[in-house]
Order: sequence, then C-alpha cells, then structure tokens
Amino acid sequence: MRPRVVYVHGNGNKVRPELLKSQWDTALFGRDMAEASHMAYWAPLQYENPLPDFRPDPLDGGQMDIEESPEPVEFEAPGEFVARTLDEARSEAGDIAPESPEPTPGTGRIGDALGDWLSEMTYLADTLAESEETGVGPQIPLEALPLPRSARKAVFRTLVKHTFKDVHAYFFGGAGAAIRDVVREALDDLDGAPVAVVGHSLGSIVAYEVLAEQEREVELFVTVGSPLAITEVQDHLVKPPAVPAGVMAWRNASDLRDLVALDHTLRPEYAPTELVTDLLVTNDSRNHHGISQYLENPDVREPFQRMYNRLA
Repeated sequence: MRPRVVYVHGNGNKVRPELLKSQWDTALFGRDMAEASHMAYWAPLQYENPLPDFRPDPLDGGQMDIEESPEPVEFEAPGEFVARTLDEARSEAGDIAPESPEPTPGTGRIGDALGDWLSEMTYLADTLAESEETGVGPQIPLEALPLPRSARKAVFRTLVKHTFKDVHAYFFGGAGAAIRDVVREALDDLDGAPVAVVGHSLGSIVAYEVLAEQEREVELFVTVGSPLAITEVQDHLVKPPAVPAGVMAWRNASDLRDLVALDHTLRPEYAPTELVTDLLVTNDSRNHHGISQYLENPDVREPFQRMYNRLA
C-alpha cells in the first residue's frame, strides 16, 4: 500500500489548507502529492480567516514592513518585552495560567510555567540580532540574515511573541484538546497505510502527544524547529518524554539560530535513543524557522525518498 504523510503545521495563522499542503509537498517532494499527503489543519480553531494566498507568513520568516523603513526603530528592554508578552498570553488564555511572581531583578526571568523559555528566546533573539550585524558575540558558523539589525530584531521578536502565545494557549488556554483532535482525525483517515508524520514548531508538540497517546505504528516521525527538547515544554507533556510506542524512527532537525528549537538534542531525554537522530541543518529563512527551508533540506528529505522508494 502506498505510504501516506500527515503534516502538522505550527504556530500562527496560515493560508487555506489546500494551498498550505501543496506548499509543504513541493518543499519536501518537489511536487504536489495529491492524496498521498494530508494536512492536519488546526489554524481555524485559533484564527477566524486564513491568510491571503501567498502572503508571506511572518512566523515562517516572511517579510515584515519594518524592513522597508529607513528610520531607526526603538525596542523596549528585553525584560519589559518578556513581561508584556507573558501578560498578553495569560490574558488571552482567560487567566487559566498560574499567576506569575515578580521578575527576578536584573534577569528579566518570569516565574510563569513557560516564562523561562520566553526569557531565553527573547535574550537570544536580541543577541543574534546584534551579533549577526556586528560580528560581536557568539560565533555561529552559519550565514547571517541579509537584513539590518533593526529588521532582524523585529523578525526575531515577532517569532518569539507569537510562538510563545500559541504554545501558552495550547497548554493553558484550553486549545490543546481540540488541536489534538484535528491530528487524530487526519491519522484515522489513512485506512491502515504506512504512515510518516511531520510536525513543525508547535505542530511537533501536538503530533508527539497524539502519537504517544495512540501508540500507532509510524514508519517515520520528523520534527523540525521543535521545542520538544526544552525543559519547560517537557514539564507539561501529558506523558513523560519518550519515543512514542510504534514510532520506528524519529528525525529531529533544527538550525542553531532557530529560537523556537533553542535546545537542539532530543536523544538525551527521549528513549530509546537509538531510534532518535538529531540533525543540525541550515535554515536560511529570515528567522531561521521557516518550514519550506526545513523541508527542502536534503537531510530532511532523504528518509522520505527512501521510504517511498521502498513502499510505493
């Protein structure tokens, strides 16, 4: 029987499902896969209308208006940005999240359940924006963004803010169960075909939790730009970190500059470790998190090609 691929998209609003699926197909396989692939499309649960066709998605590194402005842009201090983003996330979650104590003086760290991750993302974002422009700071052996520092900072902070708010909504805002239902339905429609699952960003968390619950046989599980290695995320998974029963191989790919991934190795926490392969790849989207750039990478594509050649 011909293999099937289920995609689980990540944070933020998306274009209509047919177009989004075709974009992922083209990036991963070089063509539209028709009935051989399925998009677990949960965006309508959080957003009233899809993005216009072919509008750049800022959470996938799409172009931002600030890049066109020649004027310098002032940004609030990282601690202030963290506190405001955390407050907005809690407000949108309907105050379901636990109350946060005051920030630790001088650190900007917030005592929310995911606040430490938010703080780390924010400070790393600002550090990358500075170091990629000036060459001062951590030496990252990958190509820098072709943007001025103010644009880089805006791109990174957009990614930080919206990613955190969606993950917060998933764990604390009552959105998690309905999003997981979308993935379950996509998997249930496959009629026993060999399965590969691809999860991007928050989608990797959703896919992981559904697979851990169902213990369904999956030939290949691929996560890209995933926060599953981050302690604050692991603390809120329904089951303790482990390779889901039934998953035969798990590949986890990330760019060192991807703020959502932040921690790039799953193997130490997800046993049995021989089933997990962590890959450092280059993602040259503007925020180093874009899905197309991940799926086009040869190391991400290769196991799908091998699977389809063997089973098709």
